[in-house]
Amino acid sequence: MARKRRYRRTDKDVPEMDITTFLNLMVVLVPFLLITAVFSRVTILELNLPTSSGSSAPTKLKLNIEVIVRSKGLEIGNGRRVVARFPKVGEEYDFASLSKHLLEIKKNYPDKTDATVLMEPDIQYDLLVHVMDAVRIAEVSQSADGIYDKVALFPDISIGDAP
Repeated sequence: MARKRRYRRTDKDVPEMDITTFLNLMVVLVPFLLITAVFSRVTILELNLPTSSGSSAPTKLKLNIEVIVRSKGLEIGNGRRVVARFPKVGEEYDFASLSKHLLEIKKNYPDKTDATVLMEPDIQYDLLVHVMDAVRIAEVSQSADGIYDKVALFPDISIGDAP
């Protein structure tokens, strides 16, 4: 038969944990993270997504601005019909004409701040960003020097699928 060995407990002190290397790591890591946190700034654009719940009939008829992005070009609608069409110029979308037309709408309705961007399913995300930039801000030439001033158009943007 095998004998079981029994170990006696001795009255030796338990060695202390040496956390010096861990503290050295923290001394280096914490300032590094604090310094790099300043440079990593995220810009967030708030969007309003359509809700699925129905709403009651509006009491007052109001202007709806819809920018519809299609594979053939851009369209501006008022919720009931298409008001303006901007076909592609070559392979590029005509953002300059879109901005000019939205600027005219903003001059007629200066208190209006919201617009809807509707996209066809096969449109690239990069194009959505360019359209949202054109809907939010227009660049207007102030002088003959070629200096452009940015004018806020419709910063409250909702997105959705094109009909």
